[in-house]
Amino acid sequence: MISNSSAFRMVADVPLVVPEVNADHLAMIETQSWRRESGGYIVTNPNCSAIGLVLALKPLEERFGIESLFVSTMQAVSGAGYPGVASLDILGNVVPFIKNEEEKLQEEVGKLLGRLDGRKVELLDAKVSAHCNRVAVEDGHTECVSIKFKKKAEREEILEAWNEFLPLQGLHLPTAPDQPVEYDPSVDRPQPRLDRMRGRGMAATVGRLRECSLLDWKFVVLSHNTIRGAAGAALLNAEVLARTGKLDKLGIPTRIISAKAVAVTA
Repeated sequence: MISNSSAFRMVADVPLVVPEVNADHLAMIETQSWRRESGGYIVTNPNCSAIGLVLALKPLEERFGIESLFVSTMQAVSGAGYPGVASLDILGNVVPFIKNEEEKLQEEVGKLLGRLDGRKVELLDAKVSAHCNRVAVEDGHTECVSIKFKKKAEREEILEAWNEFLPLQGLHLPTAPDQPVEYDPSVDRPQPRLDRMRGRGMAATVGRLRECSLLDWKFVVLSHNTIRGAAGAALLNAEVLARTGKLDKLGIPTRIISAKAVAVTA
C-alpha cells in the first residue's frame, strides 16, 4: 500500500518517504509486521506542506546541518479537499489555522530528514516551529523559512547546494523532476501562479535567499500541493518501488511506461 493518508506516517516501522530526500528509508518495509504476516507493506508520503519544504532543506542539511527552523505557510484552498473552503470564508481573508497541520509539519520534517538506524529512524536533531495559514490561492503552497545551521554557510554555498542537488539520477523515473529544487533569483519569486508547474508540478521553487537577523538565512519555497504534495508524491514512491524491485517480490509484474499526477488533495 502506498498511502497519502496521514494515518501511518509517524508509525515507527512505516517509511515516510520523499524519494529525493530519504529513499534509503524504504529498507524499513522488510521489518514491518505486515511483511512478515502477508508479504505486503505500507509506504507513506508526507503532508503537502512538508514535501516542498524538505526538498529545499535536504541539500542544506547534508552540507551544513540544521539547528533550528521556523516556517510560516500560505496554503492553497485546494489543500482543504473538495469543496474546499467556502468562498465567503476565504475571499479577501487569511485563515490562520488548519487543523493538525502545524503538528504534522513539525513532526514529519524530523522523520523525513532523520537518519535510518537499523529498523528505526533517528529523528532530525533540530527545533522546528511552524505557523500554517490558509489563503485565497487555488493551487500552490508558499512557505517562508528561516533557518539556523550547525556550520557557517555562505550565500554562494547555499545556492550551490540547491543547484547540485540531483538525486535519483540513472533511475529514469517518469514522474521525477530533472531538477528537484529550482532557484529563481528574481526579487519577487516564487509565486504560485507563475511557478507552481515547474518540473511539471513536481519541483520545488526557491527564492529570496537573504540573511536573517534572528537565525542565519531565510528564503521562500513554493510547491504544487495537489501534484507534488499528493498524487505525484504517491506515484513517485510507486515508481521507486517498482524500479528497485520492491513490487516484483509481491508477484506484481511491473513496467513503468508513463505516469501522470492527477489532482488529489493531501
